[in-house]
Amino acid sequence: MSHNSFGHLFRVTTFGESHGIAMGCVVDGCPPGIALTEADIQPWLDKRKPGTSKFVTQRRESDTVKILSGVFQDERMKRQVTTGAPIALLIQNEDQRSKDYGEIRDKFRPGHADYTYMAKYGVRDYRGGGRSSARETAARVAAGAVARKVLDSLFKKVTVRGALVAIGAKDISRANWDWAQVAKNDFFCPDAEAVPVWTRYMESLRKKGSSIGAVIELVADGIPAGLGAPIYGKLDSELASALMSINAVKGVEIGDGFAAARLSGEENADEMRKGPSSKSNKVGPKFLSNHAGGILGGISSGQQVVARFAVKPTSSILTPRKTIDVSGADTSIVTKGRHDPCVGIRAVPVGEAMMACVLADAALRHRAQVG
Repeated sequence: MSHNSFGHLFRVTTFGESHGIAMGCVVDGCPPGIALTEADIQPWLDKRKPGTSKFVTQRRESDTVKILSGVFQDERMKRQVTTGAPIALLIQNEDQRSKDYGEIRDKFRPGHADYTYMAKYGVRDYRGGGRSSARETAARVAAGAVARKVLDSLFKKVTVRGALVAIGAKDISRANWDWAQVAKNDFFCPDAEAVPVWTRYMESLRKKGSSIGAVIELVADGIPAGLGAPIYGKLDSELASALMSINAVKGVEIGDGFAAARLSGEENADEMRKGPSSKSNKVGPKFLSNHAGGILGGISSGQQVVARFAVKPTSSILTPRKTIDVSGADTSIVTKGRHDPCVGIRAVPVGEAMMACVLADAALRHRAQVG
C-alpha cells in the first residue's frame, strides 16, 4: 500500500492501523533549532481524541504522544530543539475491541472503504477499518503540531483555527460567530445559540444508532502574501488535496467556493485600496472583501486563508442496510461497536492540522526559492 506520505519540503508519512499496536508518523524537513517537546503536541491530540463527549466514539484512548527522534538537548541548552533530522512520533493504541467487528468480517459496509480495499488489495483489516479508520488522523494532528511550530518560527503570530459550521441541515448563524465559543462546547461550534439545538438533535440521532454529516470551516491568520506557486503548485489546490485526503471528506471549498458561481464579476471582485507600509517599506493593499479565501492565482494574498470541507455521515450504523458478502452474495448488515455519530466533530482539529502542514510546506518552499 503506497501513498502514505504528503508534502514536499515538509513531508509527513503516517503509519499504523486502528486496531494495531500503535499509530504514528515521521515528519521530514522540519528546520533545526525549533523548540519542540511532547507538551507542544499533546494539547492538539487532546482536542481530537475519542471519548471526550457523548457525541463522539466512546473508545478510550489517551493518545499520549512520544517523540522518538529528531530532537536534542544537553546541559548547555535551556530547551529541547529540533535537529533537522526526521521527527518520529508514536501514539500507542490502548482500547481496541476487535471482537466488535467479528460480525462484519465477511460483509462490506455500504458507504465505507471495505469493498474498495478488498477489490484493490485482496485483503482488508476489518477491525475498525485498518488504515481507512479515522484513527489514522491522530498521526496527522501530531504532525500538524510540528507544522504550527515551523510557521511560528518563520512568521510569528500565525493562527490556524477551525469550527463546525453545520451538522446535517442545521447551520450556525454567521451573525453569532464568536471564536471564544469554540472551546466552550462539545461541537467546536462558534455560535452559542446553535449548541442546544445541535445537542438535542445529536441525542436523538445517537439513540437511533444513526449518523449525520457536517461542514467544517478553517481560517489561517498571519500568513503573508507569496506562498504557493503557479501552475501546478497552487496553494489552494494543495490545500484542497490535503483536506480531501481526510477520511470521510467528500467536498472542499476555498473562500466562497461554489457560492462564487452565483456571483457577478462585480460582486466577486475583492477590491483593493492602498494599505499601510510594512517593515520592509513595501506597500501592501487593503482588501475590501475576501471572496477568494486569501488565495489568488494559487498564491496567498496576505489575507485570511479560508477553506471549508464537507464530511459524510459515518458508515457504521445500527440501521440494517443491504449489502453483499465477500463471496458476492446478497445479505444485510448492522454495525455494532463504538462509532462517531458525527465524525465531523473530531474532524475540526484534523482539518486544522492539515492546513498547518500545507502552509508550513509552502512557507519552506517559498523560503528556499526567494530567500
